[in-house]
Amino acid sequence: MSVTSLPKVELHLHLEGAAPPAFIRGLAREKNIDISGIFTENGGYRFTDFWNFIKVYEAACTTLQSPKDFHRLTLAVLEQSAAAGVVYCETFLSPDFCGGGDLAAWRDYLQAIEDAAQEAERTMGITLRGIVTCIRHFGPDKAKKAALCAAETKGSFLRGFGIAGDELIGAPKDFLWSFDCARESGLRLTAHAGEWGGPSSVREAIRDLRVARIGHGVRAIEDLALVDELAETGVVLEVCPGSNVALGIYRSFRDHPINELDRRGVKVTVSTDDPPFFHTTMDREYEMLNRAFDWDDGQFRRLNRTALDAAFCDADTKEKIAKLLENT
Repeated sequence: MSVTSLPKVELHLHLEGAAPPAFIRGLAREKNIDISGIFTENGGYRFTDFWNFIKVYEAACTTLQSPKDFHRLTLAVLEQSAAAGVVYCETFLSPDFCGGGDLAAWRDYLQAIEDAAQEAERTMGITLRGIVTCIRHFGPDKAKKAALCAAETKGSFLRGFGIAGDELIGAPKDFLWSFDCARESGLRLTAHAGEWGGPSSVREAIRDLRVARIGHGVRAIEDLALVDELAETGVVLEVCPGSNVALGIYRSFRDHPINELDRRGVKVTVSTDDPPFFHTTMDREYEMLNRAFDWDDGQFRRLNRTALDAAFCDADTKEKIAKLLENT
């Protein structure tokens, strides 16, 4: 069996960042928005580094202006994911991009996304759950609004809370109120760290925000005591190898530390992050990891089981997805 044919679980996917370029170009035409500068001649997204990537990402988001737009976006993204064999996915949702943090508007956007997810589950066989993320470089005050939106709308679809954005701005403890709010409401917690901020950012996120998962986290490899701590505590890393290579954190998949982290007992999972930006899919991630480290289907089955165990969904959903993983 080819490793790419396996059913897959993905925990780290930004909904807006997964928007196909053609979809965003189409919305821009419909709304007479000129963002032609963010695209390459071949129609992909154009960016030079991580910080320019953030600007391009936010420019693309200017075309997403209504719940209907997000309903269409969700279907387009899930069609891509299902085509790559993803059977369960958790996606990051930002109230900042869905009504500007206004709770009433956020409810409408969230309902549109959830309706699209239910349609995709019926027609494509893929299950989606949501994680609200505040945006670090937007600051703690906006994060509080995002946390309140999350706390007021948690349920069977909305399962977690996290933080994304520029890791080099501020510190995790600046967002403690928001994470405490989300935790007290019963939401599960994750945080981007260890991508640009180094191993210290991973330590701070775990210590100050008390998260169960870390988005990326790969630069923990630079501190082997931290690696041992991750292995002992069972904190799960949402690793996105293709993203890390595309952004220049590592030169190639072979240079990526995911294999060493796994060898040292850290719980790692595989995701795509913002796949159209980084010219990847879950199929490509599996193929490249197979080439780089000779990972076989048994290895990927184990990683998918780890991902499902770490998923924020309820027990019934986990049981359903587990059967899909086991029956192939």
